[in-house]
Amino acid sequence: MFDLVRKHTKMLMFMMFLLIIPAFVLVGVNGYGQKGEAGAKVGSVGGHDITQAEWDFAHQNEVRRIRDANPNLPPALLDSPEARYATLERLVREQVLRQASEKSRLVTSDGRLAQALRQEPAIASLRRADGTLDMDRYRQLAASQGLTPEGFEAGVRNNLSIRQVEQGIVDTGFAPAALADVTLNAFLEKREIQIARFLSTDFAAKVTPTDAELEAYYKDHQNLFQAPESAAIEYVMLDMDAVKKNITVSEQDIKAYYDQNVARLSGTEERQASHILITAPKTAPAADRERAKARATELLAAVRKVPESFAEVATKNSQDPGSAPSGGDLGFFSRGAMVKPFEDAAFAMKKGDISNVVESDFGFHIIKLVDIKAPKQKSLDELKASIESDLKTQQATTRYAEAAEAFTNGVYEQSDTFKPIAEKLKLDIKTSAKVVRAPSADVKGPLANAKFLSALFSQDSRDKKRNTEAVDLGSNQLISGRITQYTPAQTLPFADVRAAVRERLVAQRSAEMAKKEGEDKLAAWKAAPDTAQMGPALVVSRDKPEGLQQPVLAAVLRADLAKAPAFVGVDLGQQGYTVARINKLAPKGTVDVALAKQAQTQYAQAWVNAENAAYYELLKERFKAQIKVASPTPGSAAPSTAPVN
Repeated sequence: MFDLVRKHTKMLMFMMFLLIIPAFVLVGVNGYGQKGEAGAKVGSVGGHDITQAEWDFAHQNEVRRIRDANPNLPPALLDSPEARYATLERLVREQVLRQASEKSRLVTSDGRLAQALRQEPAIASLRRADGTLDMDRYRQLAASQGLTPEGFEAGVRNNLSIRQVEQGIVDTGFAPAALADVTLNAFLEKREIQIARFLSTDFAAKVTPTDAELEAYYKDHQNLFQAPESAAIEYVMLDMDAVKKNITVSEQDIKAYYDQNVARLSGTEERQASHILITAPKTAPAADRERAKARATELLAAVRKVPESFAEVATKNSQDPGSAPSGGDLGFFSRGAMVKPFEDAAFAMKKGDISNVVESDFGFHIIKLVDIKAPKQKSLDELKASIESDLKTQQATTRYAEAAEAFTNGVYEQSDTFKPIAEKLKLDIKTSAKVVRAPSADVKGPLANAKFLSALFSQDSRDKKRNTEAVDLGSNQLISGRITQYTPAQTLPFADVRAAVRERLVAQRSAEMAKKEGEDKLAAWKAAPDTAQMGPALVVSRDKPEGLQQPVLAAVLRADLAKAPAFVGVDLGQQGYTVARINKLAPKGTVDVALAKQAQTQYAQAWVNAENAAYYELLKERFKAQIKVASPTPGSAAPSTAPVN
């Protein structure tokens, strides 16, 4: 057979060429890789599948965007299961709205796209003094998001089309003032009440259970007195720190990195700017925002005509009370200190430049860049330690995938020991004497991770004492554990839990006695209200509960005052029982007109949001939107990719 291959090598190569090349022409080189990379289907909308690869890519972009705006946020927070799941929900939402816009033929014209791009603050800051767009900087802006200018514009066009789907609901939603008044009056209603509390603890001294009663309670409630299943384990964990330990960085590499990055490593550039602000919150009516923009445009023309008058114009016209008295001066600031549109514009300007009108959530700004403070250059000795750490991190990032593959294969292939893989990757074998499936709140780290504990207490791991599979904890962490000794769940002996049994029985009977006393008083006081022995009168409302437990407050505000006074009783379980006497409605007091108007605006916005949410739920049903991974629970490592019905 092998002789045949050797003798006819050229013929076989020619036949393979004929077979493979047409396949590449039809499918494309990328097609082969993409099929393997697509991964599991994590969601679907109207027949369009969302893959694990798309989800991962979208979340990476989301993390990058948030980190750019908030560099001090901890990475673990951004890569939490909840954050990843939120990204998946956003992908599904975008796909639902995209299909809805296509179904309704909602398109964005070239003119509308051009207008939107002109109004985008990040792009407006790229315009030269003569009004032309700096195309090099525009390409850089698009490239920072992993896009070409054409791709960036396609994304903006798509977003504008999608926005039209909900715009009809948002723009036409309203809540009549009369309806808002009825709802807000009911929500903010005040009532004068008196309270009588019957606490379980006040009856505890009257409960003296016998040994026979304690043993009977123990037998009837053995599920309350069980020691959970537990295990003694050993485990190994691979993370970036473990990979870094095996990396050595040369002096030459440190020097080269220093030469290339000294400016960035020496510190953060700061900029001093002044601004003129015409306020117009993003929640303000469109007409108000247009008037504010027009006023800002007038002031821009004035300061462009006489640049040295900027401080005077800011003092007289800026609506920023903090900076207007000092001519709009904001002092020095670094990236992350200002809202993003303002920051993008300020850090794209040259010293002495005056920006175009920049729109933010606060209104419309005119910015003058006063000064640029570059940090003092640091020496190699000052930066050596941090450079070495950075280089190790970079190399560890590259090597982690290889180490992860070795780890995953190693814990599986030699499933009765961690010694070989620990020696190969220089990992520590750690132990824990008592691990439980449902750890207490004070347990942190991998031994509190639901995904790892589920694998650890699986039947195969528990019965055969084999290594678990390599469990991905997220944030570049893999772990595998092995049970060395397993203890099943068991009922604890009565002698060991006698005190706990007595405590539970006393608590139960005390609560029963408190409830009985409270119910008797409630019946008596309803029959003869003047005999009620209550606490002092107090006025309560939803926004000022005056320390009332939520069930009591809810009962008080639900009580019918057709025949005042009204009495209500509330069973608080182990805490006891509360009786409330509602005397009357309390006067509202002086109504602040501004606050009342703000409350009506917030109510109207809440109403519109509710209508929009309901419309989105309808669209989800119409386009058969589905998320196929489980919603994360606190403490989980990552959402499961198991289908969810």
